Amino acid sequence: MPVILHIETATRNCSVALSRDSECLFSKLSQEGPSHASRLGVFVDEALQFAKSNDIQLDAVAVSCGPGSYTGLRIGVSMAKGLCYALGIPLIFVPTLRVLMQALKDKTDAYICPMIDARRMEVYTQMYDAQGNELSPVQAMIVDENSFSDLPENQAVIICGDGAAKCLPVIKKENLQYEEVILQASLMITPALEAYQQASFEDVAYSEPFYLKEFQATIPTKLQQIIKA
Repeated sequence: MPVILHIETATRNCSVALSRDSECLFSKLSQEGPSHASRLGVFVDEALQFAKSNDIQLDAVAVSCGPGSYTGLRIGVSMAKGLCYALGIPLIFVPTLRVLMQALKDKTDAYICPMIDARRMEVYTQMYDAQGNELSPVQAMIVDENSFSDLPENQAVIICGDGAAKCLPVIKKENLQYEEVILQASLMITPALEAYQQASFEDVAYSEPFYLKEFQATIPTKLQQIIKA
């Protein structure tokens, strides 16, 4: 029964969980905004102290690998890689959209479409069937009234994630539902366990987060005004 430490920092949420087999032993979640650099270390330390006090030895570290926030992904993946290197244990990547989908898998007959907020009306998304099978590739989609127009009219779709709420009033489709799902590390347990059992591990030295899009730096408005002056 493998013991896995799970790290989720792909969005504004920061969370850590510890599992043995499919059982969640420890879980911490912060929804107070992008303060991952300070909170993640505290949460990981608490999880490791819990493991030590209960004589539990880690077998692997799993991290939500994207797409999502560039900064959040870098922080989470760097922490996971550092732990794996120090402890000599495998690294597991779990796609962030699959983590969101996991909350609704096998609980509905509808297609499941997790959405991670990007910018304006853009989201990172992927379509799954009710059993969690991929129906489309991961993509950066600009949402408008014609989104999902290629699906049959009677096909129900559930959208979830921090990018979904802003899309609900825009998409003109029958049988469209919104389900609130809080992205957190405890949702990683099942896919991470499956990856462990299949020995689907990442290279600790060279693996990188799945950003999907290149980072685009922007100059703050005040700095632009100074430059123009």
